Amino acid sequence: MLSFTPWTKGRSVIAAISRWCSDWAEGGELACCGEREIERMAKDVGMSPGELRSMVNQGPQAADLLLQRMVALDLDREEVSQTAPGTFQDLQRVCSLCKSRRQCARDLGRDPNGVQWKDYCPNAATLIALDALPWAARREW
Repeated sequence: MLSFTPWTKGRSVIAAISRWCSDWAEGGELACCGEREIERMAKDVGMSPGELRSMVNQGPQAADLLLQRMVALDLDREEVSQTAPGTFQDLQRVCSLCKSRRQCARDLGRDPNGVQWKDYCPNAATLIALDALPWAARREW
């Protein structure tokens, strides 16, 4: 049985999955794994096998747009991931599976501080709630 530790403090779950897969399969694919192993790994990180496959296919950069949005909101990735690791992992999963990636990338490129992302981002409610908290890394608090 293969060993899989999905969450490393302050690291991306997507990067951890991709790193693990590249250790076991050429090109970071899940080809070396049986369906049961894929189901177990998916369960370990709180997603479906299809979601896991999709994330692995996208590679470790799958949630980069989330990190850019967090920078625009002045949310410190390390602080959020350490304070609320489950929330951070869920944000990454939702971002990497989002259908509005092109629009998000375009909006971040044009105006990172714009508000239009709130209309289509499936993470909007969580990011808005996190933005309202008094984070230690923010100079304004």
